[in-house]
Amino acid sequence: MFRIRRIYDDSISINKEAIAQIQEILKTQFYELPEKDIAKVPDQLKNPQKYGYRSILFVADDLKGKVKGFALLLYFSDLNFCFLDYLSAAKYKTGYGVGGVLYEKVREEALSLGVIGLFYECLPDSPKLCHNPDILKQNKARLRFYERYGARPIINSMYETPIEPGKDNPPYVVFDSLGRDVELRQETVRKIVKSVLEKKYAGVCTPDYNKMVLDSFIDNPARLRKAIYTKKTETIPVKTTIPFDKSIILVVSDQHAIHHIKERGYVESPVRIATILKELEKTEIFERVPIQSFGERYITVVHDKDFVDYFKKASDTLKPSQSIYPYVFPLRNTARPPRDLPDKAGYYCMDTFTPITRNAYIAAKRAVDCTLTATRYILLGHRLAYALVRPPGHHAERRAFGGFCYFNSAAIAAQHLSGHGKVAILDLDHHHGNGQERIFYERRDVLTISIHVHPRFNYPFFAGFREEKGKGKGKGYNINVPLPEQNVDGPRYRSILQRVIKRIVEFSPKFLIVPLGLDTSKRDPTGTWNLLSRDYEANGRLIGSLRFPTLVVQEGGYNNRVLGINARSFFKGLWETTFSGQEK
Repeated sequence: MFRIRRIYDDSISINKEAIAQIQEILKTQFYELPEKDIAKVPDQLKNPQKYGYRSILFVADDLKGKVKGFALLLYFSDLNFCFLDYLSAAKYKTGYGVGGVLYEKVREEALSLGVIGLFYECLPDSPKLCHNPDILKQNKARLRFYERYGARPIINSMYETPIEPGKDNPPYVVFDSLGRDVELRQETVRKIVKSVLEKKYAGVCTPDYNKMVLDSFIDNPARLRKAIYTKKTETIPVKTTIPFDKSIILVVSDQHAIHHIKERGYVESPVRIATILKELEKTEIFERVPIQSFGERYITVVHDKDFVDYFKKASDTLKPSQSIYPYVFPLRNTARPPRDLPDKAGYYCMDTFTPITRNAYIAAKRAVDCTLTATRYILLGHRLAYALVRPPGHHAERRAFGGFCYFNSAAIAAQHLSGHGKVAILDLDHHHGNGQERIFYERRDVLTISIHVHPRFNYPFFAGFREEKGKGKGKGYNINVPLPEQNVDGPRYRSILQRVIKRIVEFSPKFLIVPLGLDTSKRDPTGTWNLLSRDYEANGRLIGSLRFPTLVVQEGGYNNRVLGINARSFFKGLWETTFSGQEK
């Protein structure tokens, strides 16, 4: 069993290890390949401008990270074509279907880029060009394989002239139209071949050799060799469904509904999840995955253990219909906290409207499980993941709950990711993300940014001011952008978002976490701003343009008439700029 995934860079350990295995395959399977070409693979992924093309790397590996094969695709955006540089199974892994799945993935990627077609080199199946019978047999099998997809060599050129005179086994140049009726004009083919020779083979081919090859393309349009191994009706089409590695990983809490506060005015209700999910299911860009369970230690590394123990114990002691609402708020005398659970609620709570119920701990813990599941997929190389959870979490501080929040799922995810590189948190809720601010206030490895209504107008009232910029090593790594209560519409919000995005780029994180509040929308019962569905799509596009591995965690949003539409719009923009337009 194996999976196909794209590797964007070597910034996370699983990708670094996969690239090392790929380099080992190159050494063993392409023994004449110069060491410098093998060593440059990570740099190719990160610096496309340096090489004049973008490198797109797909790997076939198992869940333990063992690489079965890989494909390296080069995208030349200036001439709008793709060149398949390498496609190889690992040693002793041929015949397991790895090559076929990788090639189909490459075709799918090339088609999504809207290119003219896919070009690559393939060793010849003519005994005049290959004198070794065993190698000739392999070459024929390879060309037979590609011909099944409609790919054939371009004929009547001198491309297969050896660079070193007299050398055996020079390659054909092969063209795959990706199942379309494409006419290759002479001028187009010459430009494409020139680009390959000068960029891929820079320093290898002489100017005279290049001119000789280019001048040999005299057919207009260029001609492909007739099929000799297959019939046209047997051609394998390109898949057009959204592949798993390009989908948004979706993790939906399966225990959120048990936390249902039915008192009048309590807007944080189970219908929120159903409303969002209904709209997301209208798209094809999400891949829902099962929830994994995580130990409480992931929570206690962020939240005070005494608080976690109290919350769990208080929930366990309540009957299904009971709730504890804080009503006494001591000055948190750590030496003499209250003993009775109802009295002690105010010791850990920030307000009078966030109750502890029998199922509050279970639901909050499951929200953390969902978020960490999504986080794990980010660490496995996925670019986008969404934890659709409730109760929300961004108001929960290290030893305090409130604002409908109990455990800070986004902060717990950030803590976990910070072991693999710097993390930026961009809180887009209408209310200040005081939880993340307090938890990471003295750290510089986690940048916390919050765009919110000014705290003099709305919850949490005591935090979210512009002058709160961090402390100690964390000074300058907490950014608050408090905005007016009224007259904040889409364009004004985007201007602010563009500004803080520049700060994120300067910080250069390995991961981005977005606590997504949709209570910034027009007529939200807890908000005062006027964002519309088109604004959420535009915001998603701006964030997607960063192209960091991004985890989105659901926070507020209570206008159920537009909640799902706004969520769908945000993810449409996020997905399109992260994937569809990223190579152009």
